[in-house]
Amino acid sequence: MPSLHPTEFRVPPVDAVALETRAAQLATRSLKKAAKVQGLKLAIAMMDLTTLEGADSPGKVQQLCGKARRPFPARDDVPSCAAVCVYPDLVAIAVDALAGSGVQVASVATGFPAGRTDRQTKLREVELAVAAGATEIDMVIDRGAFLAGRYGDVYDEICAVKEACGDAHLKVILETGELQAYDNIRRACRIAMLAGGDFVKTSTGKVSPASTLPVVLLMLEAVRDHFLATGRMVGVKAAGGIRTAKDALKYLVLVNETCGDAWLSPQWFRFGASSLLNDVLMQLEKERTGRYQRPTDFSTD
Repeated sequence: MPSLHPTEFRVPPVDAVALETRAAQLATRSLKKAAKVQGLKLAIAMMDLTTLEGADSPGKVQQLCGKARRPFPARDDVPSCAAVCVYPDLVAIAVDALAGSGVQVASVATGFPAGRTDRQTKLREVELAVAAGATEIDMVIDRGAFLAGRYGDVYDEICAVKEACGDAHLKVILETGELQAYDNIRRACRIAMLAGGDFVKTSTGKVSPASTLPVVLLMLEAVRDHFLATGRMVGVKAAGGIRTAKDALKYLVLVNETCGDAWLSPQWFRFGASSLLNDVLMQLEKERTGRYQRPTDFSTD
């Protein structure tokens, strides 16, 4: 894509009080039994299970892929997760482990999590991950360039990464905890969407704060407004700090109330929170049996 004029990156100021009040109001909504069970299953289907540690091994990735395929082997009504996200050198392992399952293989790239490397290296990393079979790429934006006001550089880099992705979907990680202000988050969303990103994502999970209800509400409003202006749908991924089924349901309420039913799909909304899965499974069993299971009834990976 050609570079854009700086005026294209302008966004209206965010009313922080109104945003936070709206998020708090929506968080009070409660779901009754049938809707709650449906929501919990949908949350599982939207999860990207992730392992992004220096100690990652082929065995750990294979175990995580098994859990993504069958999160609760004793129950056939529990769906598979959306994706497994790994470092580029482990993509081939995940591809083999997930063959025929419908679970996507995602890979972080572009110098995750800091993004402090040159563009040629970033693009090469993307190309290698896609060549190994990754169907989704999670890139980090250059927060240094963004906070210095070099929005055109951020846009150009996302465009280049999108091209390197080929047919793979691109999730653009904003690292909202480092952007410092709602106005910055709104502008980063606009840049990512104009550059062709398929998803905007809150966080790498390595920085605090990560995902919060007001931030995700703001991002949902951004993708909704982009759709109304252009007709192109963009997804949102809430990643980092989401650990309970109760929290996951709050995010689903945000999606429904802000963007509508069309976004209530793994194609358009994701959770990046591996620690969330077991709590959701425990809640599902509680709804079925009337009592809580022990945490040790579920695998830890």
